[in-house]
Amino acid sequence: MGTAHIRPIGVEDAAALQDLGIQTFREAFGSQNSFADMEHYLNDKFSDAQLKSEIETEGSFFYFLEEDSSPIGYLKLNVGPAQSDNILPSAFEIERIYLKEAHHGKGYGQVLMDKSLDEAKKHGCNTVWLGVWEHNLKAIKFYEKNGFTAFSTHPFKLGGDDQTDILMKKPL
Repeated sequence: MGTAHIRPIGVEDAAALQDLGIQTFREAFGSQNSFADMEHYLNDKFSDAQLKSEIETEGSFFYFLEEDSSPIGYLKLNVGPAQSDNILPSAFEIERIYLKEAHHGKGYGQVLMDKSLDEAKKHGCNTVWLGVWEHNLKAIKFYEKNGFTAFSTHPFKLGGDDQTDILMKKPL
């Protein structure tokens, strides 16, 4: 693992976040979903206007993981009403935790997870939760290794495809 640091993302970083978000989502899920569904989702969720709106949302926090000043991963964290689901209203949500495929297996995922848990504690939350696609077994194993357990499911729409996310939580 090289020299990496985490820094907050501001609205001025929206273009870099858009590039990284699209790249990492395609790497993670492109081979398992149709091109049309992927394009529909990416055009909607990673549009410039959508990302700027999310960055400016009170209770949402974005961070880049950078190596040599180049973003290699990112986080989107939510607290309070900014959470994507109101299942655990007093908890802290890890909505997105993504890393470029070339940097998998180097300990960077753990750096992002540790940052997430630190932020949850700073916000006084006693539970952290996330949603993970039921077919993303590598991520599920990583979350279980970090003490997360499944507690529910919710639907996730990728383009025209109805999918299921497993909801996992961890007490702090």
